[in-house]
Amino acid sequence: MPFREPGGEIVSQWISRFEIWPYLEQFTLEVEREVLAELQGRPDLIVGNYSDGNLVASLLSSRLGVTQCNIAHALEKTKYLLSDLYWRENEKQYHFSCQFTADLIAMNTADFIITSTYQEIAGTVDTVGQYEAHMAFTMPGLYRVVHGIDVFDPKFNIVSPGVDPLVYFPPSNEERRLKHLLPGIKDQVFGGSESGLSRGGLTLPDRPLLFTMARMDRVKNLTGLVDWFGRSQELRDTTNLLVVGGYMDTDRSSDDDEKQEIEKMHGLLDEHELDGEVRWLEGQVDRERNGEIYRFVADCRGAFVQPALFEAFGLTIIEAMSTGLPVFATCFGGPLEIIEDGVSGFHIDPNHGDAAVGRMAEFFAQCKEDPTAWDRISTGALERVAERYTWTRYAERLMTLAKVYGFWRHVTNLERAETQRYLQMFYNLQFRPLAQGLRKD
Repeated sequence: MPFREPGGEIVSQWISRFEIWPYLEQFTLEVEREVLAELQGRPDLIVGNYSDGNLVASLLSSRLGVTQCNIAHALEKTKYLLSDLYWRENEKQYHFSCQFTADLIAMNTADFIITSTYQEIAGTVDTVGQYEAHMAFTMPGLYRVVHGIDVFDPKFNIVSPGVDPLVYFPPSNEERRLKHLLPGIKDQVFGGSESGLSRGGLTLPDRPLLFTMARMDRVKNLTGLVDWFGRSQELRDTTNLLVVGGYMDTDRSSDDDEKQEIEKMHGLLDEHELDGEVRWLEGQVDRERNGEIYRFVADCRGAFVQPALFEAFGLTIIEAMSTGLPVFATCFGGPLEIIEDGVSGFHIDPNHGDAAVGRMAEFFAQCKEDPTAWDRISTGALERVAERYTWTRYAERLMTLAKVYGFWRHVTNLERAETQRYLQMFYNLQFRPLAQGLRKD
């Protein structure tokens, strides 16, 4: 379904996720009409994903009387320090007033909520959970939240996602590998005659590869990793760094955050003189090819690095682990539960880059002395994914929860009706004016 302007014109250009709010109500009405026509009746379950999708799911669920499941994917509030208290300073770029309001409405409307990890709900001893951060907070001049969500509510469930085993599998599975892609991947990685935009080349290709792949934004911290690498002579003397993400040219990006990171990346490569030790490729969208890139890095006895300042879950982490790659990943967010430190990978603190690269250098030095050290972590990663992170487990769990909460929805209708009336008031008096104001801006 397209987004439309108030006059009905289709919005054809790309819209940032932070600018999407004025379009969602009309979008919901059109989706409702199309879904009822397609299914010839009401659906049994509506699943929302991310803040905007969850708000649409909430509106649809209320209108159709259908069981609703929310998957936050990521709640922006915990990504940006003091984003509630300083929402005005961030409003022009991020529009947190709309986002946080939508999150409160959606998480309270939902019949059940799926999270990828426990700490997404309630955090750890040292960190605040994504949902826990919405229990009580203040946005000065806008509103104060005294009871935003109850993290002890039985609507919360942990159901971790998986990876496609047809795409992500270990390099030892020779008969399934896409070997026709390997010559092109090798040229692309080492700086040969590949097509597409890139920067740098690897002058010593025999070294193991440190590989990272993510969006080019501040939270993903790809520039932080490049800076760490540039400052670590020990790591520069023993490994090469392969970075996949973003564009090379700021003119090709429509996202302000990405533009800043692109400029910063070029500056760091110049500052540390890394063009012979770091290879930077544009973001890759072909999943099958990406799976073979993971395996190519594993062939080189390399490792995957996820240096994010915070990661709600970390899908690239389980993708890398399912191809047998040792992984170094942030200790803030989902990776803390995905990885068993020292067994199936390693935790790193993105706030202490020297310690992070020191741990990477120590691992590769150990592997040079004892090649079985790499095999041990690789095997641990494969076993961890097989045990916890498969789509078969996910689907079975989701269907069971849909049946349980669908029944519960009908036997608690009175309490839910009162809650819905309050949320509808909050939507009409708070969210709708904020979204309409964004359109005027």
